[in-house]
Amino acid sequence: MKIVCNTKEFTNVCLNVQRCIPAKAVMPYLEGILIRTTAENEITLSGFDLDLGITTHLEVRVEREGAVVLNAKTFCDILRHLPEETVTIDCDEKNVCTIRSGNLEYTVISLNPDEYPEMPQITDEKPFKIRQTVLREMIKQTIFAVSIDDSKAVHKGIKFEISPGQIKLVALDGYRLAIRSDFIEYNGDAFSFVAPAKTLSEIIKFIDDSDAFISVDVGKRHIIFDIDNYTIISRLLEGEFLNYNTAIPTAKNATVRVNTKNLIDCIERTSIIITEKTKSPIKFIFDEDTIRISAVTALGSANDKIEGYTEGKRTEIGFNNRFILDALRSCDTDEVMINLNGPVAPAVILPPEGDNFLYLVLPVRIKSE
Repeated sequence: MKIVCNTKEFTNVCLNVQRCIPAKAVMPYLEGILIRTTAENEITLSGFDLDLGITTHLEVRVEREGAVVLNAKTFCDILRHLPEETVTIDCDEKNVCTIRSGNLEYTVISLNPDEYPEMPQITDEKPFKIRQTVLREMIKQTIFAVSIDDSKAVHKGIKFEISPGQIKLVALDGYRLAIRSDFIEYNGDAFSFVAPAKTLSEIIKFIDDSDAFISVDVGKRHIIFDIDNYTIISRLLEGEFLNYNTAIPTAKNATVRVNTKNLIDCIERTSIIITEKTKSPIKFIFDEDTIRISAVTALGSANDKIEGYTEGKRTEIGFNNRFILDALRSCDTDEVMINLNGPVAPAVILPPEGDNFLYLVLPVRIKSE
């Protein structure tokens, strides 16, 4: 194989493909990028770690057809340091690859492309489309609640529920629950699946601010995202996802309406005295037209209050400051409603109108209880 291409363009696509490639893997091939000529002036670049794969195309000048597998880290490091606008990659039948740019020349040993693992094929796919920006925001507003240490692997992902006219994302970790819903132009049968958080955190890195659509194909065990010039395939998580609807309280004895930013700022101010070494819950007192927030740690104490409107019983309750902040920062409304049912029941955070998000946070017992 021999190709000539623009250094900057080639570097950018290689760095993007490298996102799914581990620095150390059981098989050397899984540390490599597969480069293959596929047309007169086109190559395909692929990376695959058996769970997540990324493929893209790039226009180049093909002088000799072929394929090669190069160590991703080494190859990307070389590309980032090339001095000229163009680079020539020349690989012979003995898998010796020469990389030239200006006066700089590297010779590296490549792997046999015929032994590179094949990407999975999807059958019986269920396709849908969603705007890039919508999917990015929905992932960001739920991924914080994904479990990182749950014994059930299925809870290390986000559950997608697709139904006519609606897409819903759900994440939970035993301490909190995040649900985000939005409109989708879909008229088929309802279905659901769980995508790994690792995959989704990479997906949002490929999304720009355009209103373009992402095409998604869901199979029994894998999912494919087509984003601009990239195709990203991922294994789905298997197992029974918790029936989260049973965790959402139906009873409440107080409802609070408060400005979202004011509440976040107040919690952040109070949280200054809370560190990893001085972990302590934040105490909330919801009372008529005032919300009092306080914390006491080995470093000292903090007390603050803001305006908020409570209908129902005065409530004292404690929360992990990070958990409540994660939820509030994901709310995209100027105000939020907080449903409470005493000091030991979960708090439910909702928009003032509609149902496009729901965040549930379990309380932490405070000493006054």
